[in-house]
Amino acid sequence: MSSQVGVVIATRNRAAGLVTTLQKLRELPEQPAVVVVDNASTDDSALTAAGRFPDVKVLRLPANIGAAARTVGVEALDTPYVAFCDDDSWWAPGSLEEAARTFDAHPDLGLVAARVLVGEREEVDPTCLQMANSPLGRAPALPGPRILGFIACGAIVRREAYLQAGGFHAHFGIGGEEDHLALNLAASGWELVYVDHLTAYHHPSSIRDREARTEIITRNSLWTTWLLRSPSVVAKSTLTALATAAFNGRARRGVVQAVRGLPWVFRERNELPVDVESMARRLSRSGG
Repeated sequence: MSSQVGVVIATRNRAAGLVTTLQKLRELPEQPAVVVVDNASTDDSALTAAGRFPDVKVLRLPANIGAAARTVGVEALDTPYVAFCDDDSWWAPGSLEEAARTFDAHPDLGLVAARVLVGEREEVDPTCLQMANSPLGRAPALPGPRILGFIACGAIVRREAYLQAGGFHAHFGIGGEEDHLALNLAASGWELVYVDHLTAYHHPSSIRDREARTEIITRNSLWTTWLLRSPSVVAKSTLTALATAAFNGRARRGVVQAVRGLPWVFRERNELPVDVESMARRLSRSGG
């Protein structure tokens, strides 16, 4: 049994998918400690998890706080490393143990992004291909190429680093929330890398509002930029978003939501260190 890596699952109204994920995790040789954080589900997600998997800690939240629910789960674990799952994803046997060895060998490593295989055909998520070819390169001492983004359901974090960086932002919900955390981890001095031989599986749930996701991603992208990036990048990104919004109703609603958040964004704005801003610009120039 592995005592090094715990698993956190944030879920909402997907009882059937949650059962599949928990069963897959139960079959892992590492037998990780698992925390399910229920985002105020209106179905029987929490009751189902607690009833069928008594060894799993289930935390029921009174309100849906989106990706920030993962932080509740991280705080409930005492393992040095934490892997994230969605309620439609799970980890390959041996990957959590290998991740723990990787973190042990690299004390400056804050986050490892794994290869994510999608659906029954197990196709590599296109984002993973981008990370594998990251223009940020690979330092000789690191186990993979440097990155400034990741897929949440294919990520493992050093608990200390995650909490130091503030975790997933409470305002962001689910959808494009990863970039803000990635930049904050890098700004805090932690390394983030992609490691292709670690594997997570993602079978996307059919219970999702794909159009609403466009709004959320548009909003969160603007918030990330406004919170952390240089004034010139803020201006350019805002103009680009406005141009897209002129022809896309969903994007327009995302921009409106972002603008409504400006009061708290101004209060929390904290520009990236010069070296991290430089890396972010390099990614942008490469299209990554």
